[in-house]
Amino acid sequence: MSIIKEVYGKTSKGEEANIYTLSNKNGMKAKITNYGAIVQSLFVPDRNGVCEDVVLGYDNLESYFTNPGYFGVIAGRYANRIANASFKLNDKEYNLAKNDGNNHLHGGIKGFNKVLWKAEIIEENGEESLSLSYKSVDMEEGYPGNLNVKVIYTVTEDNELKIEYKGISDKDTIVNLTNHSYFNLNGYGSGDVLNHDLMINADNFTVIDKEAIPTGELRKVFGTPFDFTKLKKIGKNIDDSYEQVKSSSGYDHNFVINDEGEKLKKTAYAIGDKSGITMEVYTTKPGVQLYTANFLDGSEIGKNSTPCNERNGFCLETQHYPDSINQNNFPSPIIKKGEEYNYLTIYKFSNK
Repeated sequence: MSIIKEVYGKTSKGEEANIYTLSNKNGMKAKITNYGAIVQSLFVPDRNGVCEDVVLGYDNLESYFTNPGYFGVIAGRYANRIANASFKLNDKEYNLAKNDGNNHLHGGIKGFNKVLWKAEIIEENGEESLSLSYKSVDMEEGYPGNLNVKVIYTVTEDNELKIEYKGISDKDTIVNLTNHSYFNLNGYGSGDVLNHDLMINADNFTVIDKEAIPTGELRKVFGTPFDFTKLKKIGKNIDDSYEQVKSSSGYDHNFVINDEGEKLKKTAYAIGDKSGITMEVYTTKPGVQLYTANFLDGSEIGKNSTPCNERNGFCLETQHYPDSINQNNFPSPIIKKGEEYNYLTIYKFSNK
């Protein structure tokens, strides 16, 4: 595997941002920029040996300055939503930006998706990886503690995109990092993903209210449109009248991964119906958010001047459950002072 570094552009502050190409001998290639730690492109071979770019994104750096869909970013300090943009920790209340109605989303006004990360190419066991690090200072976006985070991207010879998440804080705080890539396994610009087959290893999902905040209820998927325990088309039940689907205009829900705990477990499996590209997702995190690009409307012009439309991609964001800090029955997102935050997610590609 090799990593190539190139200049990608300049931030609004005039800082140089780079883009790194990680590749393996099979033709798999990931392009990742240290602005927002974003996966800009991800090329994997289809059943005919043609490498398709399977993630949504933009060609130029400037488009990522706004990026309302969070294409490819590392979301943090807390990915997903926090109710009423506030939480209590050690009997102290912290108030965050309300950037999603009354709620807080993906780290706030200037989350980890809008900062320049420090990049380093590292090598371990003969394998090169891209290490991206960032120091989030105490009370940045309202969060307590100086938090040093690191995200390590690796493209392996087994056609895996491996993402390691690490962090440590000098105060008790909350952390929930995820990658927010939108996948289209038929290739970028190929249309919607409704005929992709998808399996999610989850018997329960977190019920949400009209503002997409979990109510605290864990509901069985069986007999509902949320039953992906066996392969089915993403679009099979996406227009059902079932209230949880209807209120979100599709799927935008956290699934409770079976065999919870911090061991690496198979979380999901997807197949592109036209390309034959398959993707397996493994993680040590307790949840995964399925989002079916419900709010893309063609106004965002992506790579190759292609509009990004509704259902053109789907996200599988490995994570703590949304609003975990305000839900006593959810796994805790708190890390204590000096405690290590350490998670792993793997997206493994093949074809059939």
